[in-house]
Amino acid sequence: MKDDTGKFNNKCQNEIQNMIKDKKLRSESFDFLNKIERYKYSYHFKWMGMPIIQFPQDIIAMQELVFEIKPDFIIETGVARGGSLIFYSSMLELISGGKVIGIDIDIREHNRIRIENHPMNKNICLIEGSSTADYVISQIDEIISKNNLKKGLVVLDSMHSHSHTLDELRRYNKYVRKGSYLVVFDTVIEYLNDENIGDRPWGKGDNPMTAVFEFIKENDRFMIDEKLESKLLITVCPNGFLKCIK
Repeated sequence: MKDDTGKFNNKCQNEIQNMIKDKKLRSESFDFLNKIERYKYSYHFKWMGMPIIQFPQDIIAMQELVFEIKPDFIIETGVARGGSLIFYSSMLELISGGKVIGIDIDIREHNRIRIENHPMNKNICLIEGSSTADYVISQIDEIISKNNLKKGLVVLDSMHSHSHTLDELRRYNKYVRKGSYLVVFDTVIEYLNDENIGDRPWGKGDNPMTAVFEFIKENDRFMIDEKLESKLLITVCPNGFLKCIK
C-alpha cells in the first residue's frame, strides 16, 4: 500500500486551520473550561500512579514537544504532588535519558517520599525554595554543569501572579536554546470568571498571560507558537507555548 503519511498530515493541518477560523468554537472552549473548573477537572488524572494535576490534552501536547525537541533536561517550577515530574522523567527515559529538575517553595514530605520511591525517580532532581531565588538558580546551574546538559525545555507552573511569572521568564529563558520551548502554564486565568479565580492573589490582568505578553515585548528570542493550542482547543496554556527562535 502506498505511504499516505503526507496526505494524512496535510488533511490534519487543513482541519486544524478550519478549527482556528471557527470563532464560535473557540469561544465555546473557554465556556467549557469555566464550567469544568468548578469541579477541579485537572485534579482527577494520574501518570504512573501519581496525581498529575494537568489537562490530558496539555500532557499530550507536552509529549509531542518532548519527542520533537529531545531535550537533555527539563526544568519544571511547581512540583505539587509530583505527577508531572514523573511524566517528564518517563518521557526522557523512553527517548535517551536526561534530567528533570523540579522546583517548589514547599515540597511536602509525603509528596517527596512518593516521588523518591517511584521507579521513574532516578532522573529527577528536587530543589526546595522559591523558583526565583538566587540560591535556587545556582543549584540548577550546578546540576546542568555537573551533568554536562545542553538542550533544555522549561515549564513554568508555580505562583501565577504577573510579577512572579515575569521574574521566572526573565531568569529561566537562558536555559532554552533555539528550537526548544519555554512553556507557561495557566495563562488561561485571563479567561476564567471571578467564581473560578476566587480569592487567589492573581486574576484578570494579573496572571501568567499578562507576564508572557510583557516578556515577549522585551525579549526577541521567543515567539508565541499557536500551533499546539490551535489543535488542542482545551488547554490551560493559551499563548503559553513560547518557541525560542534565536
